[in-house]
Amino acid sequence: MNKSLNIAILTISDTRHLSTDKSGRYLQKAVEAEHHLLVDRRWVKDDIYQMRYVVSEWIADKNINVIITTGGTGFACRDITPEALTPLFDKSIEGFGEMFRQISYQSIGTSSIQTRCLGGVANSTFIFALPGSTNACKTAWDEILASQLSSSHTPCNFVKHTMKNI
Repeated sequence: MNKSLNIAILTISDTRHLSTDKSGRYLQKAVEAEHHLLVDRRWVKDDIYQMRYVVSEWIADKNINVIITTGGTGFACRDITPEALTPLFDKSIEGFGEMFRQISYQSIGTSSIQTRCLGGVANSTFIFALPGSTNACKTAWDEILASQLSSSHTPCNFVKHTMKNI
């Protein structure tokens, strides 16, 4: 039987709020469709300290296994998600961003180079920073995260590494 994970979603945007956040709404539905538990969903502005505050709180929470953020991974002046989150990581998952860009290249070509999405681990909590576009969130979830967050995925998955509360 597949183990259920506790997942928190953070939308980072100066232009969207929870009520207008299609990407966060998609991720919530995707998480729940895989029978994981959405334990928290929030929104913050593109502010390095607000991001770090919320993500640090979730990292310290023994009941949260995975954090997914959406927004702020591009090159615009306000896109600072990688700078905000990277210092919080105990370990980086370089392959996540590399794989995401490789998969994205199939649909958006060289524009995929403009995303700085990334993954990392802190206090046995997996953290994934996704672009703000709903299509990008769908690509990341469908092509990478859904299988890696499934305890039945072989030959390996992330579940066994997030042993805080499973």
